[in-house]
Amino acid sequence: MPTETIHLTDNAVRTSIRILEELFRGISVRSFAVRLWDGSVWKPDEEEREHCVLVLRHSGALRQMFLPPTELNLAEAYIFDDFDIEGDIHAVDPLADQLLQRRWTVREKLHFARLLRRLPLPDREHNGHRRAAVLTGQRHSKERDRHAVTYHYDISNEFFKLFLDVRMVYSCGYFESPTEELDAAQLRKLDYVCKKLRLQPGERLFDIGCGWGELVIHAAKHYGAKVLGITVSEP
Repeated sequence: MPTETIHLTDNAVRTSIRILEELFRGISVRSFAVRLWDGSVWKPDEEEREHCVLVLRHSGALRQMFLPPTELNLAEAYIFDDFDIEGDIHAVDPLADQLLQRRWTVREKLHFARLLRRLPLPDREHNGHRRAAVLTGQRHSKERDRHAVTYHYDISNEFFKLFLDVRMVYSCGYFESPTEELDAAQLRKLDYVCKKLRLQPGERLFDIGCGWGELVIHAAKHYGAKVLGITVSEP
């Protein structure tokens, strides 16, 4: 039940507390607490020692986490900083499993959906974290795909240089050992792709979505292929 630290002066707080009470009713994992964005703290069991605290960052956090209740939504809500976990993060695993594996009746789904929709949508730039692109138009039309690609990639090369190799290869490397550097693994991957294709001098290679073009350069320089790479991202 709610503790005395909860402030019920805000509609979003009241709605969130109601959702929490109904959501965790019957859940066997009780050793956690929930801290709301206004500092309010809710605990499902006052007698249990807390192993972790679920922190709701804003008034629409539960909506982002559970509408609809899927693993993808829960993971993206964490990535976009709608909620955080303080303490033992692994203590949340059995709790998440019980919630996601719970068999919801149609009536329960509609009930929770109505409650969750009472909560506000977060700002598109909450805490500096961009949300997923909102795409419109016909699926896989040029305009829609261009919007998706530019939203993802056109956020400055300086950002991607923070975690890519020196060649800016935007896909997984091929590591020979756990201690190998990323630059070497990416070079091996480029060579591996060309060998798998059995590229010969003068053959033509078309790289769709070529990123920064390193496969194009590698195939032309080291295998003598005639290569065309395309991308809709300007950088």
